[in-house]
Amino acid sequence: MEVPENLKELFNHWEYQIERSKHIKKLNLKVDDKLILKISEFMTERQLIWQRKVQGQTRPYTQDQILQNYRFCNIYRELDKQTIEFHSMLKPLTLDFELWLLNMMYCRFVSNPQTVLLTGLLNLEDNQDVMTKLLNLPSPKYGSAYIFPISIIQRSEYDTREKFFTKYLGLKVKECAMLIQSFDAIGVSEALKMILPIFGFNFKFHWTEILIDIAYQYPKFVNLFKQFPIGPGSMPTIKSLNSKEDSELVCLSLLTYRIDNFPCLKYKDSEVKLSAENWEGIGCEYRKYVNLRNGDGRKRRYHNI
Repeated sequence: MEVPENLKELFNHWEYQIERSKHIKKLNLKVDDKLILKISEFMTERQLIWQRKVQGQTRPYTQDQILQNYRFCNIYRELDKQTIEFHSMLKPLTLDFELWLLNMMYCRFVSNPQTVLLTGLLNLEDNQDVMTKLLNLPSPKYGSAYIFPISIIQRSEYDTREKFFTKYLGLKVKECAMLIQSFDAIGVSEALKMILPIFGFNFKFHWTEILIDIAYQYPKFVNLFKQFPIGPGSMPTIKSLNSKEDSELVCLSLLTYRIDNFPCLKYKDSEVKLSAENWEGIGCEYRKYVNLRNGDGRKRRYHNI
């Protein structure tokens, strides 16, 4: 299915994704063929659910009881609601990379689009008004607690979320922006090793998200078809595919693995191949799927499917 027109205009990376996917080097790493078949069935059906919804079909969008009743991220992260909301808010800022980066950091750390809408965006100077609004908003105003480990900042001068968001991000954004603008299509794993020491706090999860966002809007800086960090949610799946090799290389090896009948997004009739970022996310979502199938895991039910 063709990428929806609004998403073609929202993100700037589509043509880069297509071109980069043509130059992937095949890695001679073996993966568990039976497991990859099961994963391919899961990811194909999840993508078809999105497609059926967009095409206006009525529910249920699938006969798979787990996918029908529980929430899973999209196979392509660009299709996720929160990603679309944040990029839509910040699209007018894309000509000013430093200001865009400051507010993308703010969005990803807050992890709640409604809160960002209520406080307004940050500026490069004084953000006391945003801090006041944050302090006065009723809870819950931030994303789930596990997403922002407060312990990382508690011994610092910026020991509350509000201080960290409105003061610390502004102090670091110029240096971070200058470094990122020096990147020449590097992978997220490489970029993380460079950006985290400059940022000063080990928010690896958040910076992984932000670097993906950068790749969507400024693809010259970050290449999602290079080595990508494997998070703890995805690691069990990647390790099950091949436990002997480096997990990031196993993920890269999947870029050339042919998945028959997978309904790739298309941009101007060219297929948008799955990147290392996509495969890492698939690993995480498949683990959730298996856990739910076994009666375990967090039960995030659909309420508006």
